[in-house]
Amino acid sequence: MTNHTDGAALLDEVEAFHRRFNVFPTEAAYVAVALWDAHAHLLDCFDSTPRLAFLSPEPGSGKSRGLEIVETLVPHPMVAVNASAAALFRAVSGADGRPTILFDEIDTVFGPKAGDNEDLRGFLNAGHRRTGVTYRCIGDGGNQTVQAFPSYCAVAVAGLGSLPDTILTRSVVIRMRRRARNESVEPFRARIHEAEGHKLRDRLAVWAEQARGFVLGAWPEMPDGVSDRPADVWEPLLAIADAVGGRWPRRAREACVTLVKAAQTTDKHSLGIRLLTDLRDHVLIGVDKLPTIAILDRLNALDDAPWADLDGKPFDNRRLARMLGEYMTGDNAPIRSRNIRTAGGVLKGFHAADLEDAWARYCPPPPQDCATAATPLQPSSEPVNL
Repeated sequence: MTNHTDGAALLDEVEAFHRRFNVFPTEAAYVAVALWDAHAHLLDCFDSTPRLAFLSPEPGSGKSRGLEIVETLVPHPMVAVNASAAALFRAVSGADGRPTILFDEIDTVFGPKAGDNEDLRGFLNAGHRRTGVTYRCIGDGGNQTVQAFPSYCAVAVAGLGSLPDTILTRSVVIRMRRRARNESVEPFRARIHEAEGHKLRDRLAVWAEQARGFVLGAWPEMPDGVSDRPADVWEPLLAIADAVGGRWPRRAREACVTLVKAAQTTDKHSLGIRLLTDLRDHVLIGVDKLPTIAILDRLNALDDAPWADLDGKPFDNRRLARMLGEYMTGDNAPIRSRNIRTAGGVLKGFHAADLEDAWARYCPPPPQDCATAATPLQPSSEPVNL
């Protein structure tokens, strides 16, 4: 593989391998993950390495499987769950070769129920830059000396919710969703498919040696509107896309714009499913839209529901908007309130059509006596009466 065509074809195969086993939320995600796999073989060519983050608001969204496929394609994978910072920086500076760290269940480290993990946060932050080091004292008693341990390595994580901002802004975020009923993947069997991934990994390693001259010191042109930290994150990926050529430079920049705009935090786990389900089965039943004030009234009036007293506070419009904003419409945009014309004027509210994709992906089947199960919602041309 000594020409652009070979590199582009190889990345096409890497992307196709992911598509067999992963359902990513957008086309941009497939492009970004394939480029990230390749960049892990060329770390020393870049000043920084983006973290790859598979995040979702709910379990069962394919995060771990995404990490599992990445594991077959990157050099020296090190799967870490609840690993300490000390173990990681010693592994990175060890004699066995710099690992690609794959950190599953990252929410157990940085989630709301996790303890203090500033050392690990510091390691992940420092390792983003090639010059990053972690300082530790070594030796016994009064004979201790300070030693700098290199921290620079490729890191991919998967977990529920979000990440600390200092890590999130250094990451390519793939916001995973549960598969819809019409989305299918090939079952991944390690004993069969791992060897296929390793063949692609070995070919990526060969290509990386031949492409080193193309990407070393490259300064790829950024899309309009991408600068500062997002530009640092995407620079290695765009450099690789430019090196392989073909359709990849265009696709990479389109993916960059899409994912930079879409990157959002998310931390509303099972409570979010309860909200979505209550909205479908009790609040927006038989109507196509409602003002926020009416939605809150109906939620707070539900028996055996948490909304009237949630963490000691009443459920309000800000929390409703924040929780729904963690989920996506069928067009892959965050669910947001929109203007609704009512008898008393124009009010902010939510449209059932914007929630239908989230209902299909996350909520259990509706009860048989639920109107939404029997008849599709019909748009209303009349003002809403409160």
